[in-house]
Amino acid sequence: MVSVDEVRDEARTWLEEHWDPESSLVEWRNMLADTGWGTPSWPVEWHGRGLPPSMDPVVAAEFAAVGAVGVAAGVSMYLVAPTLLAHGSDDVKRRFLRPILTGEHKWCQLFSEPGHGSDLAGLTTRADRDGDEWIVSGQKVWNSGAHKAHYGILMARTDWDVPKHRGISYFAFPMEQPEVEVRPLRQMNGHASFNEVFFNDARVPHENMVGAPGEGWRVATTTLMHERSAVATRRPRFPTDGGPLVEAARAEANEYFATYKWYPQRAGRANLVKPEAERTGTDGDPLIRQQISDLEAVRKAADWTSRRARDARAAGKEPGPEGSLAKLNMSVIARKCNVTHTSIQGAHGMLTGPDTAAGGMVAEVLVSTPAMSIAGGTDEIQHNIIGERVLGLPKEPDDSRDLPYRDVKRS
Repeated sequence: MVSVDEVRDEARTWLEEHWDPESSLVEWRNMLADTGWGTPSWPVEWHGRGLPPSMDPVVAAEFAAVGAVGVAAGVSMYLVAPTLLAHGSDDVKRRFLRPILTGEHKWCQLFSEPGHGSDLAGLTTRADRDGDEWIVSGQKVWNSGAHKAHYGILMARTDWDVPKHRGISYFAFPMEQPEVEVRPLRQMNGHASFNEVFFNDARVPHENMVGAPGEGWRVATTTLMHERSAVATRRPRFPTDGGPLVEAARAEANEYFATYKWYPQRAGRANLVKPEAERTGTDGDPLIRQQISDLEAVRKAADWTSRRARDARAAGKEPGPEGSLAKLNMSVIARKCNVTHTSIQGAHGMLTGPDTAAGGMVAEVLVSTPAMSIAGGTDEIQHNIIGERVLGLPKEPDDSRDLPYRDVKRS
């Protein structure tokens, strides 16, 4: 069993010999993929070093100490790569993992549909076999980054004669084709970070299927568990004077995270609560003080739960229902922030512009927090998961669960 000191020393020595802030970003990341230092806990044959997950933060600390850049961040890395590692064929891993690590391929998620949001297994986007390809028709929605993506992880119905959970397949879908139309969606907070995607007889090679035909729900469950664990993915930090390579990585991160610049408001901006109470002179109001105390208590409890989940991941355990607990806690915190901000600001909280509460940030919080109860799986879905997988309660009644999906009544 390798020790922390051994891994730390080896990583430090390797960085001393190879880190060059004057080289190109793609060259550096290809070196990380070749040596495994970009993803140390991945299998050796798939660009890792085969180390325990607990060693990932040890290596990351050494990278941070010298200001070295890691692999690309984002949906591609946090959702797609773990799913391909768990379920992809060797051919799929060979073709797609390296460009994810280097940042050469950007991905989006093609799961939700206008008529089947919480009932994801009720999706009706179809894929029909045509020789060595599948022809895809239908519509997806809430697709962050779809307008820039090279590929998408797509769930589509490939068999209508079996129950809904068993007729879905999962694809690495090429987005850059004329039969795919991406339209931005304007949100009530003024941002447009989501899209709707239309498939008009678009094509995907059979070799891009992840898992076997009809196993898409099982594959997607892996993606969803990682999504709930990474719903608050942090932006990478870069040194202020790191050289051309670091500047290229910073520009890449700025472009990616610009899509999510309103996410702190979606989460409630709890960090603004106390300063705004002090600014408005309401910090002495006993009811507002009680609301702030309640918010802080829930935040602390949620943080401890998240730490336990991180420790479990570091010990090599797969994401589980704790991701649903974390996601549900984030919704609770967002709503409590919304209520507390409203109590502090009153009607002034609805005003926007530089001369208003927190420069208009509070107004954006008030119209953004409802999204937290929807994104990444609704609160109702998280309650079902916790009830069934943690508390052992029976599954929610569903008369259509065992029917061929072709015979299920749909809106």
